[in-house]
Amino acid sequence: MKKSLKLLLLLGTVGMLMAACGNKAASNVETSAKGTEKSTESVAATEKSSEKETEKAEVSEKKVVEGAVNNTIDLSKYEKGKKVRLWIPVPQSSEYQTVEDVKYDAGKAKAEMNTDDWGNKMLYVEWDENAEPADRVVKLDLQVKREEIVSPELKEDEKAEIPADVKKYLEPSKNLPLNDQVKNKAAEVTEGKTTDLEKARAIYDWVIANMNRDESVKGCGEGDVCALLDTTMTGKCTDINSMFVALCRASGIPAREHFGIRINAEDITKNQHCWAEFYLKGTGWVSADPADVLKAVLKNNWTKDQTETKEKQEYYFGNCDAERMILSDGRDLTLNPAQDGEPLNDFGYPYAEVDGVKLDNYTPDQFVYTYSFTKKA
Repeated sequence: MKKSLKLLLLLGTVGMLMAACGNKAASNVETSAKGTEKSTESVAATEKSSEKETEKAEVSEKKVVEGAVNNTIDLSKYEKGKKVRLWIPVPQSSEYQTVEDVKYDAGKAKAEMNTDDWGNKMLYVEWDENAEPADRVVKLDLQVKREEIVSPELKEDEKAEIPADVKKYLEPSKNLPLNDQVKNKAAEVTEGKTTDLEKARAIYDWVIANMNRDESVKGCGEGDVCALLDTTMTGKCTDINSMFVALCRASGIPAREHFGIRINAEDITKNQHCWAEFYLKGTGWVSADPADVLKAVLKNNWTKDQTETKEKQEYYFGNCDAERMILSDGRDLTLNPAQDGEPLNDFGYPYAEVDGVKLDNYTPDQFVYTYSFTKKA
């Protein structure tokens, strides 16, 4: 009996020990699982942090140009007794451009900041017949910061609607008509292309292949598309980029030009430039500057087939350098207050009238003005 009791007690003790070991083993498994779960979370967090760092690195790789811009206009050469009116394009902040500390000095003249129907900002200055000629000097100063545009992933959503404020960039203008000549050329250039992105790229490549830069053209050119199609297919930035814009619009793709000035030197008085964008449903506005590709071809004596040209061609479809500042948008402009002369083909230069007669703003030695840029160190 005693032996049997001892045996039962021994078996009970062994069972308790085995149960305890089993619980400990289960606990170890649970702890191990929790550790694995925490390790997985840690890896995910590390990956997410790495992604954020990559995004930051990509952003930091964008080139930025920043500095002070001064625009001085001197209309003192016109004798006393004349009414002189002046409109100066004033840059504004936008997605890739920050403009701050805008200041002006117009002396005793009437001066006001206004906006036109396109949203362009301008400084309007007026001197009456009694003003002393020497007083007709205006200075405009501002700080600008411009970012390089790095091409986004070009996604197209054919079902998306074109926003109401973008639809105006499907409309014709005096020098960019949507007549049969332009529509037929657009259809020819985009033949076989089915998406807006394919059509925009075909137009861009066609412009580069078929147009050339002509340094003898006055200013930035007039951008008269029909005249260009009829004649030499040569010109400067407004001519070349107007062709791109007109053919895009004729293909049902909203497109526009920015008129501005390059901020790439100390004296930028004659550095006016315009460049284009097209609207891709699903992505938004996409940069395109075939004119700068053709300028590089001419300046460097490149052929259109060589590697350097092709690299420029790829860069300026979607990307845009930081050495430029937007002054205005739109064509056939009525300023505010309205000018006496014809609607402006573009507002990339200061505009002035003496007794209601337009001054030639393409000749800074006659219509005296300067632009300067001091780059921030």
